[in-house]
Amino acid sequence: MFLFTSKRERNLWLWAFAVIIAIYSTLGLAGKLAANLRERNLLDSIYVFGFALAVIAIIGSGVKLRMGKYEIWVALGLVAVYGMVSVRFFLSPEERTHLFEYGIVATLIHQALLERKRNEGNVSVPALLAIIITALLGWLDEGIQALLPNRVYDISDVLFNALASFMAVIASVILSAARKKMTKKGDVSTN
Repeated sequence: MFLFTSKRERNLWLWAFAVIIAIYSTLGLAGKLAANLRERNLLDSIYVFGFALAVIAIIGSGVKLRMGKYEIWVALGLVAVYGMVSVRFFLSPEERTHLFEYGIVATLIHQALLERKRNEGNVSVPALLAIIITALLGWLDEGIQALLPNRVYDISDVLFNALASFMAVIASVILSAARKKMTKKGDVSTN
């Protein structure tokens, strides 16, 4: 593995790259799709459905990982924070999608950097580096939009992308800390 320290790290980077390509490939269509969904009064419903799927995924991974009571409460608290930020800070469902889009990218990059650190130890602050890389990718997204005739560069979207990366990485760090705490107490299976 020339560029990567393990197969897992390579796969995490490939998934992050695939998500970024998916985000960038929809830049020309996103405005038209959002307008079409808004005309049919489906935009909010689709966002709520996506949020529900994310909650189900979190619960599913919690069951798979055999989360302890403390971890479950931490995870539910994080879901509540995401829900509140989603409702209170963003004006439209289009802007809310940044939480998921760049949150997923940040989480994948953070996990890839953690895997690299576990195998080589040459990544000093994986969380900060993941936030910076993801924020730069979000900024590039807006830069591309500035070049498209039906899109505009919006500094608030750059900030939303950075916020999404920050929230996702911090959530990952908090859940990891909760897991370690429970593992030390013996409340969680270490399988």
